[in-house]
Amino acid sequence: MAEIDMMKERFAKLLLGEDMSGSGKGVCTALAVSNAITNLSATVFGELWRLEPLAPARKAMWTREMDWLLSVADSIVELIPSLQELPDGGGQFEVMVPRPRSDLYMNLPALRKLDAMLLAMIDEFKETDFWYVDRGIVVDDGGGGPCPSSSSSSCGRPSSVRQEDKWWLPCPRVPPKGLPEEARRKLQQSRDCANQILKAAMAINSDVLAEMEIPEAYLESLPKSGRSCLGEIIYRYITAEQFSPECLLDCLDLSSEHHTLEVANRIEAAIHVWRLKGQKKTAPQAKSKKSWGGKVKGLVGDTKSQVLSQRADGLLQSLRLRHPGLPQTSLDMNKIQYNKDVGQSILESYSRVLESLAFNTIARIDDVIYVDDATKKSAAAETVSIFNRGTGAPVQKKISPSPFSIQHTPYASPFATPTFCSSTPVNGNSPGRAPLPPPSKKNPPAKQPEIKVEKLFSGDVEKVWTYAGNLSARKEAGDAPERD
Repeated sequence: MAEIDMMKERFAKLLLGEDMSGSGKGVCTALAVSNAITNLSATVFGELWRLEPLAPARKAMWTREMDWLLSVADSIVELIPSLQELPDGGGQFEVMVPRPRSDLYMNLPALRKLDAMLLAMIDEFKETDFWYVDRGIVVDDGGGGPCPSSSSSSCGRPSSVRQEDKWWLPCPRVPPKGLPEEARRKLQQSRDCANQILKAAMAINSDVLAEMEIPEAYLESLPKSGRSCLGEIIYRYITAEQFSPECLLDCLDLSSEHHTLEVANRIEAAIHVWRLKGQKKTAPQAKSKKSWGGKVKGLVGDTKSQVLSQRADGLLQSLRLRHPGLPQTSLDMNKIQYNKDVGQSILESYSRVLESLAFNTIARIDDVIYVDDATKKSAAAETVSIFNRGTGAPVQKKISPSPFSIQHTPYASPFATPTFCSSTPVNGNSPGRAPLPPPSKKNPPAKQPEIKVEKLFSGDVEKVWTYAGNLSARKEAGDAPERD
């Protein structure tokens, strides 16, 4: 009974067009269905903060209410001819039988399959080797208790750029040595699968938006000329004799998503301005006497508008290829708002919410992979470090192996075997030595003799290993500070 009452409430909102006063001021049925699917997705999934299975109640709510909303598509049919046999075997006759509309017949089962694959993938994150910690309290792995933190980097853990931007997201954590190979492989497989689902949902969404009619409200809001749409700089490039979309995109400021979306809106507006000009010139007009010069001028203007619209269309396609995750443009939002076709509204909203869910899943997987890579690099750096990081001593860099090797040395050292580096040291002074006096007129800098590796005498080698022996003696005696 509770489900029946809930279903009555949902369909009442659809019939009233979200206008609960019943005065007929609600939105059209197509927009009401689109808003219902969008709101249901936001209620169930949100922004998908963690990689964990959905609660059974939320999963059941999504499955149940999506079945209710998609049941509207079962009544959207088209009539196709079909041959049927007479009961007495007297022959065949052709009748028109109903079938789901072609776009719903092709895309709706595919979207249902993508939906099931995404839910199955999210349910696989049950027993994982990673976990999450809230931003307010970050638990120290060393057992020191919680430490308040506004960012995960304050406790020695790296965080991705996306996490720093979205501070409300929890921080993923991995073991000190990183994720096991099997867990990392499964995580990468899940990411690849989610990426394929994202591409399929984006393709369906773009096809449905392309089939929607351009609303008159959008066409009426366009400027009068393409120059005012694009601006002086883009218009100058696009009307030049030699035009290259890639070169023009390299010259534009596409550093942020906001700037990129603004450029896409301008280009799209210019395309439709030039197309409208071409349609007006090719429309049948009343017969009037025109001079030969007027006919030629109209023909040249029509060709110019067609060429410019083709160039702008190619520029927009190049921009979309360079930025595949570009949000919906103003034309797309106008199409969704003024669309009257319920079937197209169902396909567009369903593909859009699946696209958002797949994108958020990939983002959460990327956060875990980033933390795992950073943790493994940090663990590898700790195993090969020589000096204590806390005392400010220089950290040994990874250099090429020494041309000479002293493996059978009587001196024991707890550190890695030092290697010879012919480059100039960063600090300029060796540890334990006094700094050299600055050069002056009385004390000019001596010319350094060129030292070849092959001619090193054994005394220098003994000095190097004597210093290493002193370090080992200090380490054994407990004089040296502990390693971080």
